[in-house]
Amino acid sequence: MNYKKQQIKSIFQKGIGFLTISGMLLVCPVGNSQNADTNYRTSVAESLKKVEEFFKIDIKDERQLLAGKELEYADWRIYPGNLEVSLSNLLSPFDLSFSKESDSVYNIKKFQYHKIPQEIGAQRLAFLSNRYNDLESWKVRKQELQSCMKQALLLDKAPEKPDSEPILTKKRTYKGYSVENIALEILPGVYTTGSVYKPYPLEDNLAIILTPNGHFGDGRYRESQQFRCATLAKMGAVVVSYDLFAWGESQLQFSSKTHRNSISQTIQILNGLRLLDYLEQLPETDADRVGVTGGSGGASSTLFLTAIDERIKVSVPAVMVSAHHSGGCPCESGQPIHLCGNGTNNPEIAALAAPRPQLIISDGGDWTQNVPEVEYPFIKNIYEFFGKGELVKNTHFPEEGHDYGVSKRMAMYPFMAKHLELDLKNVQDNSGEIVENNVEIESENELKVFGDNGENLPKNALKNIDKLYAMFGEKNKRKNEK
Repeated sequence: MNYKKQQIKSIFQKGIGFLTISGMLLVCPVGNSQNADTNYRTSVAESLKKVEEFFKIDIKDERQLLAGKELEYADWRIYPGNLEVSLSNLLSPFDLSFSKESDSVYNIKKFQYHKIPQEIGAQRLAFLSNRYNDLESWKVRKQELQSCMKQALLLDKAPEKPDSEPILTKKRTYKGYSVENIALEILPGVYTTGSVYKPYPLEDNLAIILTPNGHFGDGRYRESQQFRCATLAKMGAVVVSYDLFAWGESQLQFSSKTHRNSISQTIQILNGLRLLDYLEQLPETDADRVGVTGGSGGASSTLFLTAIDERIKVSVPAVMVSAHHSGGCPCESGQPIHLCGNGTNNPEIAALAAPRPQLIISDGGDWTQNVPEVEYPFIKNIYEFFGKGELVKNTHFPEEGHDYGVSKRMAMYPFMAKHLELDLKNVQDNSGEIVENNVEIESENELKVFGDNGENLPKNALKNIDKLYAMFGEKNKRKNEK
């Protein structure tokens, strides 16, 4: 047997012995401090020191999560050649996990149900791809997921929309587009708030585009979202930008702390569905040409809306399609949609759009860094079941980070123009370049529907999170601020 004698000698000098025999790691504690009499019980921190030695890495426990934790058979859970399995074996009994900061540095964290190691995410995609290999088997899977997602989101329990008219502010007109703010009562006393952008002068037969907000500073009031909505409107679409639940003007009804309640995911999807119901009834819109695009948490809404509503014909999720990350906020993963079909993930949910046109925007600075090699091929393969592989695209920005910045918007505009029959010439300069000029950036108060200080909030506005749950026959188990 050919052992690495020098390595063994060095490790034994530090009081730890490692031998690999037939793929097993034998840990030889000096002095036989572990044996079957104690079920090989030892400190998890000590076992992780051995992992550090063997794999030549640093493991940080900045929050002291390992303090006082011991584990039976701990050293037997270490496997050579598979660092992440070894870490998972040692940490998962305590609902702890880890994050990879670099090739040689790992950090201990509390268990994150929405985030798994990249390698495990890729393995899950491989497992999922073996569950269907043709159009018919995929259709069965699609029906299973769609049905389950609607139930998981409580949409089957949602009360009917009240018959109240939308609240609209005075229209502001600018070069090529107009803006008016909207409050739509989606449930009794529950209002979704946003702004509607339209071409100006107003035309007929206009496409509809939903632009759900994401977790970016200043919410839907930020410049980048105003640029996106105004530019799409000038191209010939009626565009609605709307608040996240318990963000923006929604906080007039529900505390910002309730944004982390599971019901927030239900309400955000219902916001999109009922805004679409309203927009498709307008005389100037074409209900057969509907698109949706958002970044980060807005991309999560983009994925889910497209997955469950066939009215949506074109989707552009930005910086969110990942096999190992399903959204760190309960407004993205608070309801058990990712447990549907014995387990799914955002790439498979994105594939539910097939064969409708879809542009997946990714970058190298967040959890979408592997999209070109991992997630995109998986999704495109499902489009190929329909013979429509050309209708799904990926635009990747390896040097960029987590945003819906100008370069990403420049990729989105021509895709929307092509598949929603918009007029790209309306936003091109003489050289054919797309420009976002002649957009008036409005202040936060200008974009509010209920007044600068919420003075116009309707008297029937619901302000109790428990009563919101009760509308769906559910109870609020989080018990945070009401």
